[in-house]
Amino acid sequence: MKIIWIATSNLHKVEEFQTMLGKDVKVKCLKDLDQDIEIVENGKTFEENALIKARSLYAVLKEPVLADDSGLEVDAMNKAPGVYSARWMGEDTPYSIKNQAIIDAVKGKERTARFVCVIAYINEAGQEKTYRGTIEGLIHDKIEGNNGFGYDPIFYYPPFKTTTANVSEEMKNSVSHRGRALAAFLKDWEEQK
Repeated sequence: MKIIWIATSNLHKVEEFQTMLGKDVKVKCLKDLDQDIEIVENGKTFEENALIKARSLYAVLKEPVLADDSGLEVDAMNKAPGVYSARWMGEDTPYSIKNQAIIDAVKGKERTARFVCVIAYINEAGQEKTYRGTIEGLIHDKIEGNNGFGYDPIFYYPPFKTTTANVSEEMKNSVSHRGRALAAFLKDWEEQK
């Protein structure tokens, strides 16, 4: 069985990657290490942050690693929260509060938004590549749905006629920013096998 390391401690993200990578791959994350790795996400773009995370883990393991950086860009908020999506309004602030703040911020304004995900991959030889995926949608006028996490309950995806938190994980993954970035990565990865 192939093992791939992902530079995250977010178990929901690990679960999402595991589902999308399938049964032939075992996904391991920072929680599986016997040491702590200090990762300072100080990049100005999703690409920079994804590479910072991947390089930090690769430096310890010298094995193939993946890292992703993702977030929500809201056009009426000058593409905020963007690369600061997880830290916006403070990391310990519940998403129910963050989501309501975004709904309030776009009231009477353009509601267009997108989820962006960049996956960075470093192979055993240390070669780096990034893959970007996006999904376009709107900021909903209310918090809706219990699936997904983060900003999913306010991200209205017109083809679904609801938020990405109001559909099954499989349905969301079929169109998600992470799913699209991962599909681009998998195409390359399959060719390298």
